[in-house]
Amino acid sequence: MTDLLRLSSVEKRFGGLRAVGGVSFDVPEGGIFGLIGPNGAGKTTVFNLITGVYQADQGTIRLADRELVGLQPAQIAAAGVARTFQNIRLFASMTVLENVLVAGELRRRSHFLGEIARSKIAREDEELVRTRAAELLAAMGLAGQEEAMATSLPYGSQRRLEIARALMLAPKLLLLDEPAAGLNYGEAETLKEQIRSLRDRYELTVVLVEHNMQVVMGVCERIHVLDHGITLAEGTPAEIKSHPKVIAAYLGEDLDEAEAEA
Repeated sequence: MTDLLRLSSVEKRFGGLRAVGGVSFDVPEGGIFGLIGPNGAGKTTVFNLITGVYQADQGTIRLADRELVGLQPAQIAAAGVARTFQNIRLFASMTVLENVLVAGELRRRSHFLGEIARSKIAREDEELVRTRAAELLAAMGLAGQEEAMATSLPYGSQRRLEIARALMLAPKLLLLDEPAAGLNYGEAETLKEQIRSLRDRYELTVVLVEHNMQVVMGVCERIHVLDHGITLAEGTPAEIKSHPKVIAAYLGEDLDEAEAEA
């Protein structure tokens, strides 16, 4: 299987603090990959390095055959990388549908003058973007809520709206930063099924940072564990559940609970 994302010896320092120290991992195309570790382990920093928010001090980050280090976030998004955030970032003054349509602007073929003239391409673009937005909202269980204000939705629905908005970019790689945060058991179970379904339907590769072991152990095919910015372990969920260093550093009895729930 071809690797879509490859990190090799990636390092990032902030002053004298080493936030990420020589991290390497490969994510196969079409895979669902988990990145876990205790608070402060460097997980979100890795996402920020992949998406160009931070620039790596050393190492390489490749999307297929393209080097991402040195590119700006907009260039990386255009290359096929989309993400959600640990803290929800919706447009509070916009409706559910408008939040998704904003991301669809990048997919339009028509230019400004064409929009003014209401050219055929502009009209086709608008129809295609609205159709895709409706499809994604339905896929995330948000059909019928298009005209609601985004921030009026329950917390779990806001999380799903962020995922729908990210998917409007038609990414190859979807990065989910704690998508299960604040979800109850039933919502987390639904999220697992949605992640699998989205991966298959849209031919995505998914990397998620997550503390909810119910989701991690239930949906990820491989898991990479960070601790204080360095790699602690990598393996299948079964291997991670029984890894002594992982248990000692982070997970402990949570693994048994996650196994019972997954």
